[in-house]
Amino acid sequence: MQQLIECVPNFSEGRDMEVIKRITDAIETVNGITLLDVDSGAATNRTVVTFVGAPNAVLDAAVIAGRVSAELIDMSQHTGEHPRFGAMDVCPLVPISGISMEETVKYARVLAKRLGEEVGLSVYCYENAALKPERKNLANVRAGEYEAVKDRVATQEWAPDFGPAKFQPRTGATAVSARDFLVAYNINLNTTSARRANSIAYDVREKGRVLRAPDPVTGEIVKDENGQDVWDPGSLKCVKGIGWFIEEFGVCQVSMNLTNISVTPTHIAFDEVLAKAQARGIRVTGSELVGLIPLRAMLDAGRHYLRKQSRSTGVSDAELIKIAIKSMGLDELYPFKPEEKIIEYVLAAADKRKRLVDLTITGFCEETASESPAPGGGSAAATLGSLGAALSTMVANLSSHKQGWDSRWEEFSDWAEKGKACMVELLALVDKDTDAFNAIMAGWRLPSGSETEKAAKQVAIQAAVLEAIAVPFRIMEVSLASMEVADAMAEHGLSASASDAGVAALCARAAVRGAYLNVCINGSDLEDETARQDFLDRGAALVANAEAQETAILAKVESHF
Repeated sequence: MQQLIECVPNFSEGRDMEVIKRITDAIETVNGITLLDVDSGAATNRTVVTFVGAPNAVLDAAVIAGRVSAELIDMSQHTGEHPRFGAMDVCPLVPISGISMEETVKYARVLAKRLGEEVGLSVYCYENAALKPERKNLANVRAGEYEAVKDRVATQEWAPDFGPAKFQPRTGATAVSARDFLVAYNINLNTTSARRANSIAYDVREKGRVLRAPDPVTGEIVKDENGQDVWDPGSLKCVKGIGWFIEEFGVCQVSMNLTNISVTPTHIAFDEVLAKAQARGIRVTGSELVGLIPLRAMLDAGRHYLRKQSRSTGVSDAELIKIAIKSMGLDELYPFKPEEKIIEYVLAAADKRKRLVDLTITGFCEETASESPAPGGGSAAATLGSLGAALSTMVANLSSHKQGWDSRWEEFSDWAEKGKACMVELLALVDKDTDAFNAIMAGWRLPSGSETEKAAKQVAIQAAVLEAIAVPFRIMEVSLASMEVADAMAEHGLSASASDAGVAALCARAAVRGAYLNVCINGSDLEDETARQDFLDRGAALVANAEAQETAILAKVESHF
């Protein structure tokens, strides 16, 4: 999975749109960055910018944005309702896909260091990126706002983590963090009572409600020994929420910020509000997603509701998303368009590169048959492997749904998940193999006029050759792994679909053997003889294993005839 990080810098300017445009234009000069959203507020005099990309590209764009904001925003003249202490006030990084929070924290600290050294900002690390425990909470870091920076920045306790430890009137200070993805999520109710909607919000939000004495008349607030209000926490962690009436739709909503969807994902929030609403005689009619959401959150929701139906979760992403939309009523107020609401799909739409897997079958065959040398045998092998994995997955899904096998649905669902995972990776390898070939061709086109250029060209070619071996080798590994599913389906799956498991095995074995041919031919250009021989030896073992598994699977298939 491609590593993607979202960056959400907040700038202390929300009135001069020319300033904001110059900042966002600078961000978009970085290759590989997609600008997702620009949200400016005049009253707050603040703009929240959202962009996404590969980690290093995101860091480059954030540094450029910090530099431009330092040139254009003068904090000594700033007023606004929102808490702030710097021109680039906060700059959180959010892991989206293919990257852990721990990795994102490292990138956040690199970003903080670069903003300090390259832009000259006074930078504090907070939340998950905090270098000191007292700086984890942004409110502590930003206490007193811009007006307090002058006195705080020069103290030992509040010296910046990176950058100048002196007051800079124009730029103030900047806070950098790594945090989880925040989802703004509203759940629709069949009531017009904001008070009742608020009660449900208090039931579920982490903060809960102020605890009151059980006396039905006075209901006085309970105090602790220090005279402070005692709070009764709600049922969901990492959730903020209120209830309100929406004039436009004529209904109330429980409006929530899910601050960590790894702890409380959207589907769990939906189910909990549903239960609390029912307990109060209120019905949930649907929900509304504000802004964007990661693909994994929608897929997790789809799997959750399929499991509740005792159905296989090893279905297509499109089917999982459809189930999630219908189960949570995300299309009640207006159509839910995955291509506009799911981050990865928005990025895919912005990527204008031609992908082989997006072609029709006819288009792929015609492209392969053309005079262009790519796609070639490696991409074809990956395609064969993906078809084999898809067939195995199909048998698992059919078996899971078979009448009379209800007690075995989870067994087949697990096999379907394994088969689908192989299929998805092999589809990605279709284009990756062609990309690897193209990289070799690009390496050969590099200049070689000087000794330095010759050396650089050779390094580039060898790196490309190594990738052109590694990709078909991975095709071999994944195709072989898919045969485990074919074997299980040939033995335990739906008897009427045994032949499909057999074809799956044939496709997988052909993919392994075909990809090995690419390993061998590309290996001849690899100068590292030890690495080349290792690939060849391990590849030969994979081929032998695949051929043995094919024989065994076909024997099981033929026993059904």
